[in-house]
Amino acid sequence: MAAAADGARSPQRPAPARRRAGRPSVRVLSRRLIIETGLRLIDERGADGAGMRAIAAELGVRPSALYNHVAGRAELIAGVRELLSDRIPTGVFEHEPWDEALAEWAHHYRDAFAAHPSTVALLAVLPLAEESATTRMYEAVIAAMLRAGWPRDRALTALVALESFILGSALDLAAADDMLDPGPRTDVPAFAVAYEARRAALAAAGQRPADAAFELGLRALLAGLRAELAAVREEAGSGPVRPSAPNTP
Repeated sequence: MAAAADGARSPQRPAPARRRAGRPSVRVLSRRLIIETGLRLIDERGADGAGMRAIAAELGVRPSALYNHVAGRAELIAGVRELLSDRIPTGVFEHEPWDEALAEWAHHYRDAFAAHPSTVALLAVLPLAEESATTRMYEAVIAAMLRAGWPRDRALTALVALESFILGSALDLAAADDMLDPGPRTDVPAFAVAYEARRAALAAAGQRPADAAFELGLRALLAGLRAELAAVREEAGSGPVRPSAPNTP
């Protein structure tokens, strides 16, 4: 009986795998991870595809887990703006004349948003959040303009005018180079000739249309702002405009 029982015995189950010491190798949920994931989904799916449920699914957690770090979609979008603002350096305003600093800042600003064009329309109309890093960026720019003699009631208006141009240029950089090609049409001869002349000139220079437009527009805007400041100073009787002096320790 014992032998028969032994013959009918089922095969032994393998011993359970020994658990490795330490915590499981999973990403630790954090506010920054949630916001970075939100930005990536905005890039991939557009603003409507980056809700809290979509982010939770991407991270493999329940939506409720996100609310321990981010209060909701409004805070998420504000966080995306902070993430981009952190990529726009402002140290140049501490040691360069205001107009030269604005030119360098404009290039960084355009690059930051051109890398994420779907955020432009989303963030351009978003009010600033409390304790915003974007507000500190604006502080650095405006402080430099005030040191250069810009009136307090005009400095921010000038900055917004420049910022509007930068954001439009960021979108332009994401567009196809031949977006304005008139094709074989014969009813727009002036436009067609101008398009072909630009195409040939930019090809010879190895430059993209969006870059050429940005550089020309930036030069024109800064020239206009210098003229505006010169007129303001002349009205105030303070003499010609001089470059802002670097900060001293």
